[in-house]
This record gives sequence, structure tokens and C-alpha cells, in this order.
Amino acid sequence: MFAQEAVDHSATVARHLPYLRRYARALTGSQSSGDKYAIAVLESIIADPTLLGAHPDPKVSMFSVFHSIWSTAGAPVTDADDHLSSAAQAHMAGLTLNSREALLLNTVEGFDHDQVAAIMGSDASEARHLIDVAVQEMERSVRGSVLVIEDEAIIAMDIVAIVEGMGHRVTSNARTHSEAVEMAAAEKPDLILADIQLADNSSGVEAVNEILAQFGNIPVIFITAFPERLLTGERPEPAFLINKPYTEEQVRSAVSQAMFFSSTATLRA
Repeated sequence: MFAQEAVDHSATVARHLPYLRRYARALTGSQSSGDKYAIAVLESIIADPTLLGAHPDPKVSMFSVFHSIWSTAGAPVTDADDHLSSAAQAHMAGLTLNSREALLLNTVEGFDHDQVAAIMGSDASEARHLIDVAVQEMERSVRGSVLVIEDEAIIAMDIVAIVEGMGHRVTSNARTHSEAVEMAAAEKPDLILADIQLADNSSGVEAVNEILAQFGNIPVIFITAFPERLLTGERPEPAFLINKPYTEEQVRSAVSQAMFFSSTATLRA
């Protein structure tokens, strides 16, 4: 019986861990720092398996454990991996307390207001307020140019409409690896939104890597039906990863955060 419970706990943790790591990475601005917190969550659950049953949804329980550790540590943002992570840390101080956590939990991780409240130890009305505040602060912050790499025409049109509706300018929409590299070379974007599997069976990840090799750090948001291909534990991993089918709120949230936390002098305030 105890052996079966251990197996069940392991399966539950394994199922939700990639998303906890995604959240920790986006929250801290650093893959290495985010992974340290994810490891601390695992250690806590191993020491006390009943933590997984603190909420009817074990995923909520795991994220709640994370927030308990995160808050106890003073919600630090340290150990930047790169320039973009350093920029993220610098901008973090300007946000209303707890607002970014609530926004990430709701729009990227898909928790409803009650679940966000349970994770953060607040109530649903406070969670809703924090999410609204974060959206307003981030969307007001910067404007920039965006390269969309997406081979499905309807999805591309929808993404472009969302991005332009936020006040950003879409430079191009590429359908293949070669188109993406050529379009980025013609006009360097401030942000890239990319699928990972493109029209000619080429790789959006390879296209992004080639663009980054040419220009250096540009924030990237991957929008994909195959998140497990990127949430592998191998480095580097994306800071922003949205599952298909996505919602407009998820795209707006990720774009706002990517622009806000990696903004430079080239972006138009």
C-alpha cells in the first residue's frame, strides 16, 4: 500500500513538475534560480508527502509549497543567467507586490482566481485585483516590434491581431526557418513569437537559435502544442512558453512580460 502511494505521488509530481519549473523560471527571471526553488519543493514533498493533499488539486498543492518557500525566502530574484535575466530583475522592483505572481499563475499556468488565492494564501478578490494591476502596469510600460514565426495562417492572423491590439508593431510573419532568419535580418525585432514546428517541417527552435546567434539576446515566446519538447530540464529553456490551444489572455500576458522585463533603449516607451 505504501509503495503504491509512493508511486502515485511520484507520477503526480512528475506530471506537474515541468510546469512548476516553467513558472519558477518566469518568476525569478533565471533558469538556475527557478530550478533551485523547484528542487526545494521536491525536497519538501519527499520529507512530508501529505503536502500534496493540502488542496484537492495536487498541482495547486505543489505550487502552494513553492510559494511558501518563495515567500519565506523573501521572494528574491538572483543568479541571473544572462542579460535578459538581469533586465528582468531590474524591472521586478517596479511592480506592485505579488502582482506578477498572480498574473503568471492565472494567465500562463491556467489557475482560476480561487486557485491563485489558495496558492498565494489570499482570497479570490485579492487575486483578481493583483492580476488586473499587473496587466495594467506591464501593458503601459513599453512598445516594440515583433516577429511572428507561425505556419498556420489562421493562428498567425490571430496572434498578429492580439499583438497589434496591444500597440506593438508586427514586422513580419514567417512560415519557415529560412523565412524567419531572412525577415529577422531585414529588420531586427524586439520580440519573437514562434511555433516550434513549421510548414516545411523545419524547426522554429533552430530558426530562433540562428537569429539569436546573429543578434544576441532577444526575448522569445514559444507558442506550441508540444511544450514537453522544450520543458526537458536541459539548458537553455525558454522563459515564456504557451501551450496550444492558447487564450488571448495568455498571449497578452507573455508579450507584456517579455517586453517589460527585457526592455532596452531600442523599445519605444
